[in-house]
Amino acid sequence: MKDYGLGPNGAIITSLNLMCTRFDQVLTMIRQRASQYSACLIDTPGQIEAFTWSASGSIITDSLASSHPTASFMSVLRYQAADVVVYVVDSARATNPTTFMSNMLYACSILYRTKLPFIVAFNKADIVSPAFARSWMRDFERFDKALEENRSSYMNDLSRSLSLVLDEFYSDLKTVAVSSVTGEGMEDFMKVLGECVVQYKNEYIPMYERILEEKLKLDEQEKKRKSEEIASEMEVLSLHPLEEPPQIQEKIHIGGVDEENAEDANILRA
Repeated sequence: MKDYGLGPNGAIITSLNLMCTRFDQVLTMIRQRASQYSACLIDTPGQIEAFTWSASGSIITDSLASSHPTASFMSVLRYQAADVVVYVVDSARATNPTTFMSNMLYACSILYRTKLPFIVAFNKADIVSPAFARSWMRDFERFDKALEENRSSYMNDLSRSLSLVLDEFYSDLKTVAVSSVTGEGMEDFMKVLGECVVQYKNEYIPMYERILEEKLKLDEQEKKRKSEEIASEMEVLSLHPLEEPPQIQEKIHIGGVDEENAEDANILRA
């Protein structure tokens, strides 16, 4: 902020841009140390909007997904040659139905943006059991009952509608309750992570290879089109050679104004 004269938001984006310009060094480091560790965690706490929707954030995520395995969100984790996104939810704050719905919308947008295997980790299970969140995801009536205790009628209607829309999204969403303090739920987390590794290899890699193959085909078609255009232009030039421009008679004046006028008069009479 001091070096570039930026505010907090501008500084976050600029930092991400600067990181992006040197992210190849991060990838090189991951490759060099891949044999020493089974997982690589890239944490981006509190930077969902900047990291997910900015151009630099997309470049970083796509670079990891296409060249290395990863999991966590906002964290990206590489585990057993697979990329997995983990969205961490504060269980204590998510007890509010409106806050819970906001988190689910964030999760949906991140999943839609990254298209990678996805886990929602309800953290702070040692403070508040996330069982309420899972029941809200499985049973609309329970979520609706919790909404009735909320004061804002407008937000109640919106949250109720969103819950119905996200019902299908919930059915395929992997969730786990964990505590970063006590370690509770970490075994369950690793089990779900293993399932995501299988999903990555069976679904994402074939999809990525298909997209890459289509891109290569489009590049080849573009090269062929440009070659044909150049060949067509060369053929036209060979059939219609350029005519030499007429030579312009150069007129040199070596005298003053009177001599120049006399010379012009002689040219007109001729």
